[in-house]
This record gives sequence, structure tokens and C-alpha cells, in this order.
Amino acid sequence: MPSPRNAKIADRIKTIVAGLLERRIKDPRIGFITITDVRLTGDGQHASVFYTVMGDEAERDGTAAALTSATGLIRSEVGKQLGLRHTPTIEFFLDAVPEQAREIEELLARARESDAEVAARAAGAQYAGDADPYKTHDDEDE
Repeated sequence: MPSPRNAKIADRIKTIVAGLLERRIKDPRIGFITITDVRLTGDGQHASVFYTVMGDEAERDGTAAALTSATGLIRSEVGKQLGLRHTPTIEFFLDAVPEQAREIEELLARARESDAEVAARAAGAQYAGDADPYKTHDDEDE
């Protein structure tokens, strides 16, 4: 659980980085990017910035390369705007949550199709033997 101070700094870093990518960083390799989360270590020395990029693998790779080349500028600007004694190092990570969510949705869709197929088969099915194959107390009386 991050401290309230670190949570506030992480939120501020998220805002600063998003603003820089929108206004200041003019690298054409940067695609349609969204900063999804920033996690700061307990000592505040390292910030992990998570992002998503709309597009194919080539656009993700280009954005990753552009972010790597702009990390120094982004870190210095974060340091200026935060005004802290020690500016945290910044590392960018592609956020895997959207891809995982899509995979889960696909699995759920397949499960629904399978359930519908089983229900369709069961709709006209009849028992192989008696409807109630278990002995009851009434059977013993006979």
C-alpha cells in the first residue's frame, strides 16, 4: 500500500507525463498513447509509468522507442515541476491489461457459445432409462 504522499506524487507524475506527451514531445513515432498508471517505489526513487497504445505491434514498438529516447527530457521536466530534492528515475512499461481483458472476453464468448450448444442439444434430449433411475421408498413396498 503506497503512502498517501507517494500516491499523490505518482498521480502528479502521471499528469505531468501525459501533458508532456501531448504538448511537448513531438516525436512522430509516438502513437495514440494513454498513460494508465504510475507506481512509485516506497523510497520514491523510481517511477514505473504504464501506458497503452492504440494500434498494431509496429506502432507499439515505435512508441516504446520514442519513449525510451525521450525519458531524459521527461525526467528533467518531472523534476522541475515536482520540485523534489531527488527526482525519481522513470521507466516506461506497456500496460498489458487491455490485451488481457480482450483475451478474457474472447474466452467468455467461447464459453457462452459452448453453453448454448449444450443447451440446444439438451433441449430435445430424453433419458436413456427411466426418468428417475433411483430406488424410492414406494418401490420397496411393492
